[in-house]
Amino acid sequence: MTDIIKELEDRGYIEQLTHEKEMRELFQKESVSFYIGIDPTANSMHIGHFVALMVASRLQKAGHRPIILMGGGTAAIGDPSGRTDMRQMLTREQLDANVEAIKRQAERFVSFEGENAAIIVNNKDWLLDLNYINFMRDIGSKFTVARMISQECYKNRLETGLTFFEMGYLLLQSYDFLYLHDNYNCKIQIGGNDQWSNILGGVELIRKIGTEDSYGLTFKLLTTADGKKMGKTAKGALWLNPEKTSPYEFYQYWRNIGDTEVRKVLSLLTFLPDEEVDRLSSLKDEQINEAKKVAAYEITKLIHGEEEAIKAKEVAEALFGNGGNIDNMPTTKLEDTNISILDALVLTEVAPSKGQAKTLIAQGGIALNDVKIEDISYKLTDEDFKEGYAILRKGKKVYHKLEK
Repeated sequence: MTDIIKELEDRGYIEQLTHEKEMRELFQKESVSFYIGIDPTANSMHIGHFVALMVASRLQKAGHRPIILMGGGTAAIGDPSGRTDMRQMLTREQLDANVEAIKRQAERFVSFEGENAAIIVNNKDWLLDLNYINFMRDIGSKFTVARMISQECYKNRLETGLTFFEMGYLLLQSYDFLYLHDNYNCKIQIGGNDQWSNILGGVELIRKIGTEDSYGLTFKLLTTADGKKMGKTAKGALWLNPEKTSPYEFYQYWRNIGDTEVRKVLSLLTFLPDEEVDRLSSLKDEQINEAKKVAAYEITKLIHGEEEAIKAKEVAEALFGNGGNIDNMPTTKLEDTNISILDALVLTEVAPSKGQAKTLIAQGGIALNDVKIEDISYKLTDEDFKEGYAILRKGKKVYHKLEK
Protein backbone atom coordinates (compact mmCIF):
# COMPACT_ATOMS: atom_id res chain seq x y z
CA MET A 1 0.00 0.00 0.00
CA THR A 2 1.05 3.60 -0.48
CA ASP A 3 2.63 5.48 2.43
CA ILE A 4 -0.51 7.49 3.15
CA ILE A 5 0.97 9.18 6.23
CA LYS A 6 3.76 10.63 4.09
CA GLU A 7 1.22 11.70 1.46
CA LEU A 8 -0.83 13.51 4.09
CA GLU A 9 2.31 15.09 5.55
CA ASP A 10 3.47 16.27 2.11
CA ARG A 11 0.10 17.95 1.51
CA GLY A 12 0.28 19.68 4.89
CA TYR A 13 -2.64 17.94 6.60
CA ILE A 14 -1.12 16.29 9.66
CA GLU A 15 -0.83 18.13 12.95
CA GLN A 16 -0.43 15.37 15.57
CA LEU A 17 -0.25 11.56 15.70
CA THR A 18 -0.38 9.03 18.50
CA HIS A 19 1.99 6.06 18.28
CA GLU A 20 3.41 7.28 14.98
CA LYS A 21 5.69 4.34 14.21
CA GLU A 22 2.98 1.75 14.87
CA MET A 23 0.40 3.70 12.88
CA ARG A 24 2.67 3.96 9.85
CA GLU A 25 3.23 0.20 9.96
CA LEU A 26 -0.50 -0.47 10.37
CA PHE A 27 -1.43 1.57 7.30
CA GLN A 28 1.24 -0.25 5.28
CA LYS A 29 0.19 -3.79 6.15
CA GLU A 30 -3.63 -3.79 6.10
CA SER A 31 -6.81 -1.99 5.10
CA VAL A 32 -7.64 0.01 8.22
CA SER A 33 -11.07 1.13 9.36
CA PHE A 34 -11.01 4.70 10.66
CA TYR A 35 -13.70 7.09 11.75
CA ILE A 36 -14.51 10.75 11.71
CA GLY A 37 -17.25 12.22 13.87
CA ILE A 38 -19.68 14.96 12.78
CA ASP A 39 -22.06 16.45 15.32
CA PRO A 40 -25.33 17.53 13.64
CA THR A 41 -25.64 20.88 15.40
CA ALA A 42 -26.74 22.45 12.08
CA ASN A 43 -28.47 21.15 8.95
CA SER A 44 -25.29 21.49 6.90
CA MET A 45 -21.58 20.91 7.19
CA HIS A 46 -19.24 23.89 6.77
CA ILE A 47 -15.82 24.21 5.19
CA GLY A 48 -14.06 22.96 8.31
CA HIS A 49 -15.83 19.61 7.93
CA PHE A 50 -14.72 19.48 4.32
CA VAL A 51 -11.05 19.37 5.36
CA ALA A 52 -11.90 16.25 7.35
CA LEU A 53 -13.73 14.74 4.38
CA MET A 54 -10.71 15.41 2.15
CA VAL A 55 -8.52 13.46 4.58
CA ALA A 56 -11.11 10.68 4.68
CA SER A 57 -11.25 10.61 0.88
CA ARG A 58 -7.47 10.36 0.57
CA LEU A 59 -7.34 7.56 3.14
CA GLN A 60 -10.06 5.68 1.27
CA LYS A 61 -8.29 6.11 -2.07
CA ALA A 62 -5.23 4.54 -0.37
CA GLY A 63 -7.28 1.44 0.49
CA HIS A 64 -8.72 2.17 3.92
CA ARG A 65 -12.36 2.20 5.10
CA PRO A 66 -14.09 5.38 6.31
CA ILE A 67 -16.74 5.27 9.01
CA ILE A 68 -18.73 8.49 9.14
CA LEU A 69 -20.09 8.81 12.66
CA MET A 70 -23.12 11.04 12.99
CA GLY A 71 -23.31 12.43 16.51
CA GLY A 72 -27.07 12.16 16.97
CA GLY A 73 -26.40 11.28 20.61
CA THR A 74 -23.41 13.45 21.53
CA ALA A 75 -24.87 16.52 19.85
CA ALA A 76 -27.59 16.48 22.49
CA ILE A 77 -24.78 17.67 24.82
CA GLY A 78 -22.44 19.55 22.50
CA ASP A 79 -18.66 19.55 22.40
CA PRO A 80 -17.18 22.25 24.70
CA SER A 81 -13.95 22.37 22.65
CA GLY A 82 -13.21 25.92 21.54
CA ARG A 83 -16.22 27.32 23.39
CA THR A 84 -16.52 30.03 26.02
CA ASP A 85 -20.22 29.26 26.58
CA MET A 86 -22.45 26.20 26.59
CA ARG A 87 -23.86 25.19 23.23
CA GLN A 88 -27.57 25.56 22.59
CA MET A 89 -29.38 22.30 23.23
CA LEU A 90 -31.38 20.99 20.27
CA THR A 91 -34.53 18.88 20.31
CA ARG A 92 -34.46 15.25 19.16
CA GLU A 93 -36.51 16.25 16.09
CA GLN A 94 -33.99 18.97 15.16
CA LEU A 95 -31.06 16.58 15.58
CA ASP A 96 -32.68 13.85 13.49
CA ALA A 97 -33.45 16.30 10.67
CA ASN A 98 -29.88 17.64 10.75
CA VAL A 99 -28.46 14.09 10.62
CA GLU A 100 -30.41 13.30 7.46
CA ALA A 101 -29.28 16.53 5.76
CA ILE A 102 -25.61 15.94 6.61
CA LYS A 103 -25.76 12.30 5.52
CA ARG A 104 -26.75 13.45 2.04
CA GLN A 105 -23.75 15.80 1.93
CA ALA A 106 -21.24 13.23 3.22
CA GLU A 107 -22.29 10.74 0.56
CA ARG A 108 -20.88 13.07 -2.11
CA PHE A 109 -17.31 12.94 -0.83
CA VAL A 110 -16.55 9.31 0.06
CA SER A 111 -17.49 6.18 -1.87
CA PHE A 112 -20.07 3.77 -0.53
CA GLU A 113 -19.18 1.05 -3.02
CA GLY A 114 -16.31 -1.41 -3.36
CA GLU A 115 -14.19 -3.43 -0.95
CA ASN A 116 -13.48 -0.53 1.40
CA ALA A 117 -16.88 1.12 1.03
CA ALA A 118 -17.64 3.85 3.55
CA ILE A 119 -20.41 3.37 6.07
CA ILE A 120 -22.47 5.88 8.06
CA VAL A 121 -23.47 5.17 11.66
CA ASN A 122 -25.27 7.26 14.28
CA ASN A 123 -24.14 7.17 17.91
CA LYS A 124 -27.68 7.73 19.17
CA ASP A 125 -28.18 4.03 18.38
CA TRP A 126 -25.92 3.02 21.27
CA LEU A 127 -25.75 6.10 23.51
CA LEU A 128 -29.42 6.88 24.14
CA ASP A 129 -30.13 3.60 25.92
CA LEU A 130 -27.01 3.48 28.08
CA ASN A 131 -27.49 2.62 31.74
CA TYR A 132 -25.97 5.49 33.73
CA ILE A 133 -24.69 3.44 36.68
CA ASN A 134 -23.13 0.78 34.47
CA PHE A 135 -21.62 3.39 32.14
CA MET A 136 -20.01 5.36 34.97
CA ARG A 137 -18.69 2.17 36.56
CA ASP A 138 -17.24 0.74 33.35
CA ILE A 139 -16.20 3.92 31.49
CA GLY A 140 -16.23 6.82 33.95
CA SER A 141 -13.89 4.93 36.29
CA LYS A 142 -11.17 5.06 33.59
CA PHE A 143 -11.01 8.90 33.64
CA THR A 144 -9.78 11.26 36.35
CA VAL A 145 -11.30 14.70 36.87
CA ALA A 146 -7.82 16.22 37.29
CA ARG A 147 -6.77 14.94 33.86
CA MET A 148 -9.98 16.12 32.22
CA ILE A 149 -9.93 19.70 33.55
CA SER A 150 -6.25 20.07 32.64
CA GLN A 151 -7.15 19.81 28.96
CA GLU A 152 -7.53 22.99 26.94
CA CYS A 153 -11.10 22.31 25.87
CA TYR A 154 -12.19 22.40 29.52
CA LYS A 155 -9.81 25.08 30.79
CA ASN A 156 -11.52 27.69 28.62
CA ARG A 157 -14.89 26.84 30.16
CA LEU A 158 -13.89 26.67 33.81
CA GLU A 159 -14.06 30.44 34.32
CA THR A 160 -17.46 30.79 32.64
CA GLY A 161 -19.10 27.78 34.26
CA LEU A 162 -18.19 24.32 32.97
CA THR A 163 -21.09 21.96 33.69
CA PHE A 164 -20.98 18.26 34.51
CA PHE A 165 -23.31 17.89 31.53
CA GLU A 166 -20.51 19.11 29.24
CA MET A 167 -17.80 17.10 30.97
CA GLY A 168 -19.70 14.02 29.93
CA TYR A 169 -18.89 14.76 26.29
CA LEU A 170 -15.33 13.43 26.56
CA LEU A 171 -16.57 10.19 28.11
CA LEU A 172 -19.22 9.71 25.42
CA GLN A 173 -16.87 10.44 22.50
CA SER A 174 -14.29 8.10 24.00
CA TYR A 175 -16.97 5.42 24.33
CA ASP A 176 -17.89 5.98 20.66
CA PHE A 177 -14.36 4.95 19.68
CA LEU A 178 -14.53 1.90 21.94
CA TYR A 179 -17.90 0.90 20.47
CA LEU A 180 -16.68 1.28 16.88
CA HIS A 181 -13.46 -0.56 17.75
CA ASP A 182 -15.35 -3.53 19.19
CA ASN A 183 -18.18 -3.65 16.64
CA TYR A 184 -16.59 -2.40 13.40
CA ASN A 185 -12.88 -3.18 13.93
CA CYS A 186 -12.19 0.59 13.85
CA LYS A 187 -8.62 1.34 14.91
CA ILE A 188 -8.11 5.04 14.15
CA GLN A 189 -10.02 8.21 14.91
CA ILE A 190 -9.23 11.31 12.85
CA GLY A 191 -10.30 14.91 13.41
CA GLY A 192 -9.26 18.53 13.50
CA ASN A 193 -6.56 19.49 15.97
CA ASP A 194 -9.16 21.04 18.28
CA GLN A 195 -10.32 17.44 18.85
CA TRP A 196 -6.96 16.22 20.13
CA SER A 197 -8.08 15.88 23.78
CA ASN A 198 -11.23 14.00 22.84
CA ILE A 199 -9.34 11.70 20.48
CA LEU A 200 -6.73 10.93 23.12
CA GLY A 201 -9.53 10.02 25.51
CA GLY A 202 -10.79 7.32 23.15
CA VAL A 203 -7.32 6.00 22.30
CA GLU A 204 -6.40 5.69 25.98
CA LEU A 205 -9.75 4.15 26.98
CA ILE A 206 -9.34 1.30 24.49
CA ARG A 207 -5.77 0.68 25.63
CA LYS A 208 -6.73 0.73 29.33
CA ILE A 209 -9.41 -1.87 28.69
CA GLY A 210 -6.83 -4.18 27.22
CA THR A 211 -5.97 -3.82 23.51
CA GLU A 212 -3.09 -1.90 21.97
CA ASP A 213 -4.54 -1.23 18.51
CA SER A 214 -6.12 2.23 18.91
CA TYR A 215 -4.63 5.34 17.34
CA GLY A 216 -5.41 8.99 16.77
CA LEU A 217 -4.55 11.46 14.01
CA THR A 218 -5.39 15.15 13.86
CA PHE A 219 -5.05 17.50 10.93
CA LYS A 220 -4.42 21.21 10.76
CA LEU A 221 -7.34 23.58 11.14
CA LEU A 222 -7.98 25.81 8.16
CA THR A 223 -6.67 29.22 9.25
CA THR A 224 -5.58 32.47 7.66
CA ALA A 225 -2.02 33.82 7.84
CA ASP A 226 -2.86 35.65 11.09
CA GLY A 227 -4.24 32.50 12.73
CA LYS A 228 -7.97 33.16 12.35
CA LYS A 229 -10.27 30.37 11.21
CA MET A 230 -10.93 30.43 7.48
CA GLY A 231 -14.47 30.08 6.23
CA LYS A 232 -16.08 33.00 8.04
CA THR A 233 -18.19 35.38 5.96
CA ALA A 234 -20.44 38.35 6.67
CA LYS A 235 -23.30 35.86 7.03
CA GLY A 236 -21.34 33.52 9.31
CA ALA A 237 -19.84 30.14 8.37
CA LEU A 238 -19.03 29.11 4.81
CA TRP A 239 -21.61 26.35 4.45
CA LEU A 240 -21.60 23.43 2.01
CA ASN A 241 -25.36 23.72 1.54
CA PRO A 242 -26.03 25.96 -1.51
CA GLU A 243 -29.15 27.35 0.16
CA LYS A 244 -27.05 28.66 3.06
CA THR A 245 -24.03 29.79 1.01
CA SER A 246 -24.66 30.12 -2.74
CA PRO A 247 -22.14 28.57 -5.16
CA TYR A 248 -21.27 32.11 -6.33
CA GLU A 249 -20.57 33.33 -2.79
CA PHE A 250 -18.62 30.13 -2.18
CA TYR A 251 -16.54 30.65 -5.33
CA GLN A 252 -15.92 34.30 -4.51
CA TYR A 253 -14.66 33.47 -1.02
CA TRP A 254 -11.82 31.37 -2.44
CA ARG A 255 -11.22 33.79 -5.30
CA ASN A 256 -10.47 36.50 -2.73
CA ILE A 257 -8.14 34.67 -0.34
CA GLY A 258 -4.82 36.25 0.57
CA ASP A 259 -1.72 35.54 -1.52
CA THR A 260 -0.06 33.69 1.38
CA GLU A 261 -3.04 31.33 1.72
CA VAL A 262 -2.95 29.99 -1.84
CA ARG A 263 -0.62 27.04 -1.22
CA LYS A 264 -2.51 25.88 1.88
CA VAL A 265 -5.88 26.07 0.14
CA LEU A 266 -4.68 24.26 -3.00
CA SER A 267 -2.97 21.57 -0.91
CA LEU A 268 -5.76 20.88 1.56
CA LEU A 269 -8.90 21.46 -0.49
CA THR A 270 -8.12 20.16 -3.98
CA PHE A 271 -6.85 16.98 -5.58
CA LEU A 272 -4.52 18.83 -7.94
CA PRO A 273 -1.14 17.08 -8.30
CA ASP A 274 1.70 18.31 -6.09
CA GLU A 275 3.58 19.68 -9.09
CA GLU A 276 0.60 21.82 -10.11
CA VAL A 277 0.17 23.07 -6.55
CA ASP A 278 3.86 24.04 -6.54
CA ARG A 279 3.55 25.81 -9.88
CA LEU A 280 0.45 27.78 -9.00
CA SER A 281 1.71 28.66 -5.52
CA SER A 282 4.96 30.07 -6.93
CA LEU A 283 3.20 32.65 -9.12
CA LYS A 284 3.91 36.25 -8.14
CA ASP A 285 2.18 39.62 -8.14
CA GLU A 286 -0.82 39.79 -10.51
CA GLN A 287 -0.27 36.25 -11.73
CA ILE A 288 -1.18 34.83 -8.32
CA ASN A 289 -4.77 35.76 -9.18
CA GLU A 290 -4.77 32.96 -11.74
CA ALA A 291 -3.93 30.52 -8.95
CA LYS A 292 -6.83 31.87 -6.89
CA LYS A 293 -9.21 31.38 -9.82
CA VAL A 294 -8.06 27.77 -10.15
CA ALA A 295 -8.49 27.22 -6.41
CA ALA A 296 -11.98 28.77 -6.42
CA TYR A 297 -13.08 26.68 -9.40
CA GLU A 298 -11.63 23.38 -8.13
CA ILE A 299 -13.06 23.72 -4.62
CA THR A 300 -16.48 24.85 -5.86
CA LYS A 301 -16.52 21.91 -8.28
CA LEU A 302 -15.82 19.45 -5.47
CA ILE A 303 -18.56 20.86 -3.25
CA HIS A 304 -21.26 21.89 -5.74
CA GLY A 305 -20.39 20.02 -8.94
CA GLU A 306 -18.85 21.12 -12.22
CA GLU A 307 -21.98 22.80 -13.58
CA GLU A 308 -22.35 25.11 -10.58
CA ALA A 309 -18.60 25.86 -10.58
CA ILE A 310 -18.80 26.95 -14.23
CA LYS A 311 -21.80 29.16 -13.47
CA ALA A 312 -20.06 30.80 -10.51
CA LYS A 313 -16.95 31.40 -12.61
CA GLU A 314 -19.00 32.99 -15.40
CA VAL A 315 -20.73 35.35 -12.98
CA ALA A 316 -17.40 36.43 -11.51
CA GLU A 317 -15.91 37.02 -14.96
CA ALA A 318 -18.96 38.99 -16.07
CA LEU A 319 -18.77 41.26 -13.05
CA PHE A 320 -15.06 41.89 -13.44
CA GLY A 321 -15.10 42.76 -17.11
CA ASN A 322 -14.13 39.52 -18.82
CA GLY A 323 -17.44 38.73 -20.42
CA GLY A 324 -19.64 35.92 -19.19
CA ASN A 325 -23.12 35.41 -17.83
CA ILE A 326 -24.71 37.14 -14.81
CA ASP A 327 -27.80 34.93 -14.83
CA ASN A 328 -26.36 32.87 -12.00
CA MET A 329 -25.58 35.78 -9.69
CA PRO A 330 -27.32 35.65 -6.26
CA THR A 331 -30.75 37.11 -7.06
CA THR A 332 -33.78 38.42 -5.22
CA LYS A 333 -37.09 38.96 -7.02
CA LEU A 334 -38.89 42.02 -5.70
CA GLU A 335 -42.66 42.29 -5.33
CA ASP A 336 -42.31 46.06 -5.19
CA THR A 337 -39.33 47.74 -6.85
CA ASN A 338 -40.04 51.07 -5.17
CA ILE A 339 -38.34 50.20 -1.89
CA SER A 340 -35.71 52.02 0.08
CA ILE A 341 -32.05 51.21 -0.39
CA LEU A 342 -31.90 50.20 3.28
CA ASP A 343 -34.73 47.69 2.85
CA ALA A 344 -33.09 46.34 -0.31
CA LEU A 345 -29.76 45.80 1.47
CA VAL A 346 -31.38 43.96 4.38
CA LEU A 347 -33.74 41.93 2.18
CA THR A 348 -30.83 40.63 0.09
CA GLU A 349 -28.66 40.08 3.20
CA VAL A 350 -25.97 42.29 1.67
CA ALA A 351 -26.24 44.01 5.05
CA PRO A 352 -27.47 42.20 8.17
CA SER A 353 -29.43 45.18 9.53
CA LYS A 354 -30.53 48.71 8.63
CA GLY A 355 -27.96 50.07 11.05
CA GLN A 356 -25.18 48.21 9.24
CA ALA A 357 -26.62 49.34 5.91
CA LYS A 358 -26.49 52.99 7.00
CA THR A 359 -22.86 52.54 8.09
CA LEU A 360 -21.90 50.97 4.76
CA ILE A 361 -23.50 53.82 2.82
CA ALA A 362 -21.82 56.43 5.02
CA GLN A 363 -18.47 54.75 4.36
CA GLY A 364 -19.05 54.78 0.59
CA GLY A 365 -19.30 51.00 0.42
CA ILE A 366 -22.61 50.61 -1.44
CA ALA A 367 -23.30 51.09 -5.15
CA LEU A 368 -26.39 50.52 -7.28
CA ASN A 369 -25.71 49.79 -10.95
CA ASP A 370 -22.12 50.93 -10.35
CA VAL A 371 -23.23 54.31 -8.99
CA LYS A 372 -22.20 54.96 -5.41
CA ILE A 373 -25.14 55.52 -3.04
CA GLU A 374 -24.57 58.48 -0.72
CA ASP A 375 -28.10 59.13 0.56
CA ILE A 376 -29.40 56.67 3.18
CA SER A 377 -32.97 57.70 2.32
CA TYR A 378 -32.56 56.78 -1.38
CA LYS A 379 -35.52 54.91 -2.87
CA LEU A 380 -35.27 52.63 -5.88
CA THR A 381 -37.45 53.51 -8.89
CA ASP A 382 -38.31 51.95 -12.24
CA GLU A 383 -35.43 53.99 -13.66
CA ASP A 384 -33.02 51.71 -11.76
CA PHE A 385 -34.45 48.66 -13.58
CA LYS A 386 -33.95 49.67 -17.23
CA GLU A 387 -32.62 46.21 -18.10
CA GLY A 388 -35.24 44.47 -15.98
CA TYR A 389 -32.83 44.18 -13.09
CA ALA A 390 -30.57 46.26 -10.87
CA ILE A 391 -27.26 45.23 -9.32
CA LEU A 392 -26.31 46.05 -5.75
CA ARG A 393 -22.62 46.06 -4.91
CA LYS A 394 -20.96 46.10 -1.49
CA GLY A 395 -17.30 47.06 -1.65
CA LYS A 396 -15.52 45.56 -4.64
CA LYS A 397 -16.47 41.92 -4.33
CA VAL A 398 -20.06 41.37 -3.13
CA TYR A 399 -22.80 41.59 -5.78
CA HIS A 400 -26.51 40.88 -5.69
CA LYS A 401 -29.06 41.13 -8.49
CA LEU A 402 -32.52 42.62 -7.93
CA GLU A 403 -35.20 41.56 -10.41
CA LYS A 404 -38.57 43.18 -11.09
